[in-house]
Formats: sequence, C-alpha cells, structure tokens
Amino acid sequence: MVVLRPTRKLQRFLPLTGNGNVASDTALGDWYVNRIVIDRQPLLLLVSSCSLLSILVPARDVRSLPERLAGLVGARLKRMGFSARAVAAEADAMSPVQIGKTTDRSVLGIMVDFAKGIPFYLEVGGWDESTLPFVESRLAETPCYAARRFEDMIIPDKKAPELLARRWHAG
Repeated sequence: MVVLRPTRKLQRFLPLTGNGNVASDTALGDWYVNRIVIDRQPLLLLVSSCSLLSILVPARDVRSLPERLAGLVGARLKRMGFSARAVAAEADAMSPVQIGKTTDRSVLGIMVDFAKGIPFYLEVGGWDESTLPFVESRLAETPCYAARRFEDMIIPDKKAPELLARRWHAG
C-alpha cells in the first residue's frame, strides 16, 4: 500500500481516501505531488518522502494519477537502471493507493526548492516531454537537507538504491 499526498491545490482532483495516520509500506515511502507551471506548461512534480527521488510528468488527467502511480515509479526506477526484480517489487507494493493529507513539511520544502530549480534546466520554449527525464536526473543529484549534519544529508540517486536494496534485497 502506498499513500499519495497531494498539496492543497490538487485535493479537489484527488480527494482524500485514507486517514492521515497511515504510512506506506513501500521502500520509497509516501509520494507527495504538486502541480507546477514551467514555461506556461503545467507539470506534476512527485517526490518520494523517504528518498526525495522526483518524477516530472505533464499535468494531464490528474484524477487518474492513483492508477498510474506504480507505472510512473516503475518507469523512473528503470531509467535509473534498477533490476527488473526491484522495480517489480516496488510497483507491486504500491497497490492499493490511498490519498492522504500532506504530513511532512520538510518534503514540501524540498518540493518548493525543486520547483524553483527546474526552470534552470529547461530552455524557454526549447523543451518537451522527452526532456523531463534529464531534469529528473539533475534533481536526483541535488543534495537535500544540506544544512544538517553530513550523515543526515540526502542525495536522492544515492538514497533510493539504498532503500530499495534494504527493503527488496535487490539493486
């Protein structure tokens, strides 16, 4: 089971289905989602609460996001080079999807930072959907919580493999 946590502006498209105390039992944890606009193009920014791994997709058919979430996460993990076994294990664990309120303000802060950085990776008028995986990989290299102790800093493309290996015993 996974919890999808939309920001307030997306809650009218993704009404709450679970209580706020439920937590995901996947390796990457809850997924937070926000709608952002870059170069007049609406996008959805999804961020894993445990690894801070991000996914960028066009903001089309937001209501179907719960049904598409496992596929989006699986595709992102495949692009990162994870084994088919790890990808399948994480995707299988993402059912059912519950919609819950946001609970972690630090993840919301990371999402704000990512949203501010995304325009620097996209040339105005010179990008399309095929460019989004490049931006995802750049965000995955971003040190998060850098003001904390070194041990508490998270780099998403380092943290995600660690979490997946620990949970699914696969890389």
